[in-house]
Amino acid sequence: MPSDLHERICDVVARIPSGRVATYGQIAKLAGLGGQARLVGYALYASDRPLPWHRVINARGEVSRRGDSYSELFQYQLLASEGVEFDGQGRISLRRFRWNGEAPPAAGESS
Repeated sequence: MPSDLHERICDVVARIPSGRVATYGQIAKLAGLGGQARLVGYALYASDRPLPWHRVINARGEVSRRGDSYSELFQYQLLASEGVEFDGQGRISLRRFRWNGEAPPAAGESS
């Protein structure tokens, strides 16, 4: 059974809109768990919720290394399909693509 902390993290991740990214540390801070970026990774790994996990990257603007290169490649593909761009080193401009933490407008609302 997921912990309350994991649920708080997953609730924040669920709000990241398409075409935007957030860092592990940013997610922890928005969930009221500043300084616990690693917990974000654990929560995403343990969750069985359908979350946009691919929108969570490290503080350098990079896809974090995992045990297999397939999931990294898949993450790059998912982000690129949403319009997120990478530089020559495979980094994402946080200045350009970082989510501001606000909830996206509901269907039918103007922004």
